[in-house]
Amino acid sequence: MQPLVSVIVPLYNAAPYIGEALESIVASTYRPIEVIVVNDGSTDDSLRVAQAFAGEHKEVKVLSQPNSGVSAARNHAIREAKGEYILPVDADDKIGATYIEHAVAAFADQVRVVGCRAEYFGAKQGEWRLPDYTPELLARKNMIHVSSLFRRADWQRAGGFCEQDIYREDWDFWLSLMELGGTYVRLNEVGLYYRVQAVSRRARAKQQKRAIVDAVNRRHPAYMERYLGGPLHYHRSWSKWLNSFRSVKQVGDFDRWHEGEVIFSRRNTLRLTGDMVVKQFAVPNLLRGLWYGLFGRSKARRSYEYALRMNGLTPAPVAYREVRILGVLRESWYACRKSECKHTFNELIGQPGYPNRTDILKAIGRFTATLHRRGILHGDYSGGNILFTADGSRVEVIDLNRIRFCSRLSREQRLLNFERLNIDRDALRTIVEAYAAAMGDDPAKDAEFVIAHRWYKHVKQGITNL
Repeated sequence: MQPLVSVIVPLYNAAPYIGEALESIVASTYRPIEVIVVNDGSTDDSLRVAQAFAGEHKEVKVLSQPNSGVSAARNHAIREAKGEYILPVDADDKIGATYIEHAVAAFADQVRVVGCRAEYFGAKQGEWRLPDYTPELLARKNMIHVSSLFRRADWQRAGGFCEQDIYREDWDFWLSLMELGGTYVRLNEVGLYYRVQAVSRRARAKQQKRAIVDAVNRRHPAYMERYLGGPLHYHRSWSKWLNSFRSVKQVGDFDRWHEGEVIFSRRNTLRLTGDMVVKQFAVPNLLRGLWYGLFGRSKARRSYEYALRMNGLTPAPVAYREVRILGVLRESWYACRKSECKHTFNELIGQPGYPNRTDILKAIGRFTATLHRRGILHGDYSGGNILFTADGSRVEVIDLNRIRFCSRLSREQRLLNFERLNIDRDALRTIVEAYAAAMGDDPAKDAEFVIAHRWYKHVKQGITNL
């Protein structure tokens, strides 16, 4: 028996055209098929027309959703689909009678997508001449029209159509599919009839060139790196040449630099990728980029090398990556293992009833003593950079760029390292007394010194919590 093909039709304000589109689909020589129409909040007569057609053709089903965009409508339809293969058809287009039959026959193990030649109709006539497919060319432009056949399983593996409005959602989807491996086959027959209207989404997309390029780079960096040697540029045909001036240095085995959930984004960006945390540093200005590129060590490199030297006092380092253009540092990342310490020092501030608070405060004091005995001075030893487990059995420090490794630390240097811990007097005393005991110092004198030397910025702002 032939595999079921699900034809999905997103529908938005296409009442004059949807009947013609559906007629072309049910006239297909291929069986079995199912046709799933998703009405995307149309405000015209589209839904009534589609439902009337479905009443006469048992293979057609009509669903509805609030207006959410074409990608969301396609994903909705595919989630409801039962077919092994998926064919999207826009509500104002038509397909040829033998297209599905020949497309299914063309599938093989290494074929990821099957398409066809296309012709314009409506406001424009003639063949839609798309360039021949190559993986490198796909990195720069799209030559696969949306009415191409693919496996439903591949849709799921690729994460579906991107529902952020980047206009060229079909190009984005083909890139996601091709990242799975395999190739594209174009049948030598006209199987799609593409309606051109006076104002179309495709025409409007031309006005969004920069947004499209930015989205492609953000979502498909590995593909761009592989086939263009770096990101896609706004002058797309120049991309490979411009990237020839680009050099990449990486230490450590890691390749998911742009992936994962963003868990923090301000100047720098943190992503959680599986059991890894990836920090992407802000692009430095030209002078700093020149310094880091030619003379100094980047923040990413310092983070990696310092973590190795700290040996267990910070989450385990995995890799770092630097990108330079003509020697100037432009991008950098640092990857480390996700910490088992789920809490930060900031959670203790203003919370005298925090569970195990005294034990945790003492553990932080002893941890600080361990740092100092090993000659480690953290230049930003503050609430967000100290992590601990719920019972205080483990403490770690993060954000390592301002670490200093010293052969000897004076008492004043050591005690001033507490100045940014903006917590109440009693809590600070508990920390410092545990610290002093571990260092062999006088607890009372150390606590008095630390309390008297709170960070000037906290004192000035009146937020010393004392």
